[in-house]
Amino acid sequence: MKAVCLLSGGLDSSTCLAIARGNGYSCYALSFDYGQRHKVELDAAARVAAALGAEGHITVPINLRVFGGSALTADIDVPKSRDAAEMSGGIPVTYVPARNTVFLSIALAWAEVLEASDIFIGVNAIDYSGYPDCRPEFIESFERMANLATKAGVEGRTRVRIHTPLIAMSKADIVRTAHSLGLDFRLTHSCYDPDASGRPCGLCDSCLLRKKGFADAGLEDPLDYRA
Repeated sequence: MKAVCLLSGGLDSSTCLAIARGNGYSCYALSFDYGQRHKVELDAAARVAAALGAEGHITVPINLRVFGGSALTADIDVPKSRDAAEMSGGIPVTYVPARNTVFLSIALAWAEVLEASDIFIGVNAIDYSGYPDCRPEFIESFERMANLATKAGVEGRTRVRIHTPLIAMSKADIVRTAHSLGLDFRLTHSCYDPDASGRPCGLCDSCLLRKKGFADAGLEDPLDYRA
């Protein structure tokens, strides 16, 4: 069985790839150079894809910085040191407009070329930053659309399934699952605002959620945070 797996190089997408591999899929990892300020994550994606034995790994250039509208794709400060209430208080400025819709559309195109019926994405609706394109209802709607949008779907040769194995997990659950699957956490990168050497800030929402996940799981995060 072939599957396209979206891979940013972060904890969640890396765990998702490990799950897909563990379930017997031949995985084709898909990353995006979309103008993100934390482009160092692409190096992490390449490391993870190689370590987990992906059948193929491609990085698609797509410059979302031409639109901006996000702290990840424009000259907007990344929020730091927010508490849980602040993180859950609305959609943060690190939300990239329609990012998962764009990414899943490209994944769908590659899946059709590969004659793959399965797409894996590491979205999470529990310990996350409130992004609207990480919710189950979005994924369900995209899957319905996907089966209307492709030649393979219209001809009845395949039915696309969007897999979200992490969607109902806490960050601690994700850390435990990754650990059980043998993921080398040193290969991953989660920070939205790393320094020039790629060292994570330790204070952005993504770093804080990751650190909390490791603490709650009772495991040590091997990354060297600046704070």
